[in-house]
Formats: sequence, structure tokens, C-alpha cells
Amino acid sequence: MPNRIQDLLKVDATSFPYIFEQNATVPLKAAGGLVRCNVYRPKDSDRNRYPVLVTYGPYGKDIPLTDDLSVSFQPKSYSEVNPEHHGPHAAWETPEPTFWTKHGYVVVRVDERGLGQSPGVLDTMSRGTSDAFFDVVEWCSVQPWSSGRVGLLGISYYAGSQWRVAARKPRGLSAIIPWEGMSDYYRDRCRHGGILSNDFIRWWWNRQVITCQYGRPGRAASNWGPDTLEGDLSPEELEANRRDQNVDNLNNKFRDQEYYASKEYSMEDIDVPLLSVANWGGILLHLRGNVQGFMHASSRFKYLRFITGRHDLPFYYKEEVEIQRSFLDAFLKNEDRVGWSRPGQVPPVDMVIRKGDIGYNNAEAERAYRRRTEMSWPIARTEYRKFYLHPSRTLSADQPQGSSLSKLSYDALGTIQDPKLLQFTTPPFGEETEITGHITAYLHVSVSMDPSGPVPKDIDLFVTLRHLSSAGKEVFYTGTAGDPVPLTKGWLRVSMRAVNTAHRKHREHLPHRDYFSTDVLPVIPGETYGVDVEIWPTNVVVDKGGRIVFEVSSGDTQGSGLFTHTDPVDR
Repeated sequence: MPNRIQDLLKVDATSFPYIFEQNATVPLKAAGGLVRCNVYRPKDSDRNRYPVLVTYGPYGKDIPLTDDLSVSFQPKSYSEVNPEHHGPHAAWETPEPTFWTKHGYVVVRVDERGLGQSPGVLDTMSRGTSDAFFDVVEWCSVQPWSSGRVGLLGISYYAGSQWRVAARKPRGLSAIIPWEGMSDYYRDRCRHGGILSNDFIRWWWNRQVITCQYGRPGRAASNWGPDTLEGDLSPEELEANRRDQNVDNLNNKFRDQEYYASKEYSMEDIDVPLLSVANWGGILLHLRGNVQGFMHASSRFKYLRFITGRHDLPFYYKEEVEIQRSFLDAFLKNEDRVGWSRPGQVPPVDMVIRKGDIGYNNAEAERAYRRRTEMSWPIARTEYRKFYLHPSRTLSADQPQGSSLSKLSYDALGTIQDPKLLQFTTPPFGEETEITGHITAYLHVSVSMDPSGPVPKDIDLFVTLRHLSSAGKEVFYTGTAGDPVPLTKGWLRVSMRAVNTAHRKHREHLPHRDYFSTDVLPVIPGETYGVDVEIWPTNVVVDKGGRIVFEVSSGDTQGSGLFTHTDPVDR
């Protein structure tokens, strides 16, 4: 690092309703070097100490969230955010400083190593960057303006990173709220059922990550945050200083390879108070991880809250912010207004019940969904029922008669524009029926030869559950980007069908796969294989006369949005 840069700390106590310190330096113990953060603290924090809320991520701490089209990260999103969370330092998916400092918190926003103003190797979601986050939490706990208690609060990446650092138990960490944040890098995000989720990774990397790399030229000129303090790096230096997720996820297929193994941690090591917030509509990225994180964390005080709505907005809804604040006040200030810290007083599970066809991407309409609390997840009174596929393409609780299997076929390698699929539909439900929890599809599958093509070596299964109203209309729900999505989805690469029934996480309704290189099984044309397909958790109330559709396809179908699986090498 050039000698002219020692500690670029700017203090401004007058221009904002809080003290703003830009580019404070956090030294890193494990790997050496530093990361830089912005600190937003109450005006009297030179005399009083406050708990600290930290975010650590790749999107550039200095890139504003505003409705100014020329400089904003997401101008349309900002225009719809609750105005209480508008401010001069609002940023994508993070707590807004004006609100939180007013309520007695210091906000620390950190540029992840290799990004923004933090030098080093850009290696998102790696062990090395988790080490740096660990050092950040401990640094925050000992600053003169800190009460010694640190909480983590943020959406998506700023949530997913919380699971990993919490498992490391840094000094001072007192509560976490991973809001729509995957907890399993392989299963939730990169390889659904072993199949590479390449299109989202490419979109995310090219649009939101590499554009913020430390040393990238032209950031200020393009209104994408300030230029790097130490100056630009050459194209060769930039390339040498990053690990490209597109390349790494394509070249690594199994959890026992070093790339994925280095990112592993034990959810059971998490013992800090936890509020995991899952969105029923997040059926291709975060939903599974929030549920699994809640299920397997060892925290004495752990809560699972389900929401609906677009990915970027509910975090700032007035009622949801009050939930965040009451939880954090309980564990960071000893101000427990509702009983979070008193065993048994707050039910562990609080869920939105999706009943009726209220449309999608309509926040006001979704307020019609009622809430219900539960004492466990999965819900203890769940009645697991089997439904069977019939040659008539129906889905019924009646078991097919006879000893022979009937076969139904579809062409492989369909596209989302021209899907190749089979659909099985239930008869109209005779009474109102709630479906909430985990679902497994047990299928017998086989692949046949195409005389004009190469010998097939695998089968990729894409399954979807859809809801038809009593009027026969498909009911759509709000997806991550506000797009219409079905109830839920699941995936499986048949060569990865091995299930570890001895694993502590395995359940009949939730099969556990290790996805190790040693698990690969042959797929031979003409042979029939029984497979369990994990379907992500869901909730719906089917009215009398409504129906459920079970869909099996050879590729992505409606509702996949950005999260498609189309890599020509992987597939």
C-alpha cells in the first residue's frame, strides 16, 4: 500500500443527524491487511456508548440507494421503500443510518475484502472473507463508542454471511437477523440438486460484484461510488486479485472438493440469539437456507419468521422494522418489550398464511394474508400424506392398482421458452386444505436413447408445484424480483441421487444428500431408478374446489426468473 495512505478517516459531526466517519480502518489479524468501513453513530457517542449493527458485503458501502437514476443502485426500489428509511447514506439491502442512530445504535457498513475501498483478493463467501468479518465484529465490540454488544442485520448477502461468522463465535456478537439469506452455499445457491444455477451467478457477479472491485477504474466517472483511494489497478492486477464465481462454480461440482469444502461450517455451532426471516416467494435462492438455519442452529433463543413480498421491500416495512428493533433491543440493550429473551413467551415460529388469489407484487394486497404462530417447525401436528401419479396425468391419494409400472415420457433438453414437461393434477379438493412444510417427490425415472444423438449419461429433474383456484386459474405469488412464481420448486441430477439416511439432518420428508464426488452413481439408458427429489418448503391454503399441479420437466419452467440452469457445459 502506498505510504501516502495511512488512515483515511473523515469525521463530519455537523452535516447529518449523526456523526459520519468514512473509511475507518479495521486491521485484519488472520490474513493481515485491512478492510475499510463507514461508521454512523449518534451525536453524543463521544460521551455515551451504544450497541453496534454491522453489515459486511460486496456491493460498495459508498454506493447510494436513491431515486436519482444517474447514481443509484436501485432507483425504482428506493422510490418504493418506506420513507422513514430514506436518507443520505441509505444503501442497498442494509440498515439505514438515520433511523437506527435515532434509536440508539451505531451502524457500521464494511466493504468486503477486495471490494469498494478494502484492498485484497476478491473471493466472495470464502473462508478468508469470513475471517475478515470475524475481525470486524471483534473490532466493533471494543471501540470507544461501542457498548461491547454487536448485532448483525441485513438482507441477502448481508444475511448469508451472518450464518458463517456467527458459527465462529466472535467476541461481542450478541444477536443476528439473517433476513432472506441462504445458509448453504452449495444447496441453496450454486447447485440446486447438483445442477449449476449459472444464470443468476453470472448476472449477480457481472452487475453487482465485479463492478465494485477494489482498484477498478472509472467508478466515479460512471457514478458507481468513488474511485479507489490508492488509485486504479491494471486489468492484469484486477484479474489476479479475484476469484470468479462463474468459473469456480462451473469447475467444481461436489461438496468434498476444496472449493466448496472450504466454505463449510456447522450450523450447530451457532448459539447466538437468532431471528431468521424467510420469504415464501424466495423459492430459488434464500427460502431453504433460512428454514434450515433455524432448524439446526443451537441457539437457546431462536425464531423463524415467514414473510411475503418482493425481496427488497419488506425489510423496511414499518411493522417489520419494529420486529427487528424489538428483537435487537432485547439482546443488545436489555430492553425486552415483548419477551424475546424470556423462554416460551414468544412462539418460535410466526408465519404468513397464503390463502386466496390476491395477485402478486402488490404489497398492500398481501396485507390480507393473516398470521399464525406455531411452537415448532416443521409444525408438530403435520399430517404427512402420500399422493400418487397416475397414467391419466392425475395426482391422487388413491394408490394405483396392479403390479406393473406405466410409463409417461417427455423430450429432454427443453428450454424455458419451449419446456418439455408432464403435469399431474389433483381432483378438486373436497374441503379447505392447508399445505405447509416440506415435500418430497419420489419418482421412478429412466432415460432412453436418441438414435440421432450422443449416448445420454444423466437426467436433470426439475419439479414444480402449482396452485389452481376453484375457478381453474393458476394462482401466482410474489417472487424475489416481483415476478409471478408458483408455490415452490425442486431439482435433482439423477447421478447425485444417493441419500445419506444416517445423517442427523435426514428426514423422510426431507432427504439429506452429501453431494460428494464419491456419491456419483451411473445413469444407464433403459435402466429405471427410484429417486427422492427435495422440494423447497411451502405454504398454501387450497380452497374447496381448488387443485394442486405437480410438474416434472427437463429444464426451467415458468417462475424461474433470474435463477435458470442453462450452462451448456454443466447441462
